[in-house]
Amino acid sequence: MQKSTIAKNEVMKANRKWFVIDATDQVLGDLAVKAANILRGKEKNIYTPSVDCGDFLIIKNVSKVKVTGNKLEDKKYYRHSGYFGHLKTINLKDRMIKDPEGVMLDAVSGMLPKTRLGKAEIKKLFIYKDEGKDHSAQTPEEIKL
Repeated sequence: MQKSTIAKNEVMKANRKWFVIDATDQVLGDLAVKAANILRGKEKNIYTPSVDCGDFLIIKNVSKVKVTGNKLEDKKYYRHSGYFGHLKTINLKDRMIKDPEGVMLDAVSGMLPKTRLGKAEIKKLFIYKDEGKDHSAQTPEEIKL
């Protein structure tokens, strides 16, 4: 009879690694899927859905990410102030110019659970629109997509 191993939160926190991904000429959706899987820990053999098993992730050069199809013009982001008639829309092209880190953050956080676990996992993500800070003290491993 086989036994399943369930990850413990304390053990997983001690064994976290750091990874870095260069987003230059990468597709936004594919990059977001890879990032969400690393943050959740789905690529580990001891993955447990109810435990934060993921690693830290640095995504740099987000302003150079690309999208497929007509998403630059057609994809819209909405926000509402709460007052009648105050719905604001912005398309992806304008938002990439204004806030490329926010676009990547929305894409990745949309693929994580909307619970306390998801909020804890998104805190392990560091996004920079260019080369960003020097994280050499954490000795991150480069991931090629």
